[in-house]
Amino acid sequence: MSADDAIPPPPEGFVRSEGRGQFSTHNGPYFHKPGDEAAEQAFFALSRHANGLGLVHGGMLSAFMDGLLASAVYKGVRRTGLTIHLSIDFLHMARVGEWVMGEARMTRATRDVAFAEGRAYVGGHDVVRASGIFKLMGRER
Repeated sequence: MSADDAIPPPPEGFVRSEGRGQFSTHNGPYFHKPGDEAAEQAFFALSRHANGLGLVHGGMLSAFMDGLLASAVYKGVRRTGLTIHLSIDFLHMARVGEWVMGEARMTRATRDVAFAEGRAYVGGHDVVRASGIFKLMGRER
């Protein structure tokens, strides 16, 4: 990370996420709000997250939403979910220098599959809405 990538303190109640794997570590840092309620995560948009227009790249937003929805599934059933299907609607722009906030919840689960939906937003604007289907791994707990 360069001096240009200084990250301000996270929003109130958020802590830095650790142990998310190399892909997420490389693309982050990500932050989350601890607790057993809905999954809430955030990232501060850095220049390396931008496309050629200086806007947060759609691939970055997609990866963020995939992880956020998977987190909601884990909170819901305490099992890891692997993405089977991810649907994303891009609604508004996010810019470098903004906190991109996200919230998601599991909407339904069967023995083998879970469903989740969520949104990412900046200020009062939804940036992305997403829904996903996840294959549940391991045994039920």
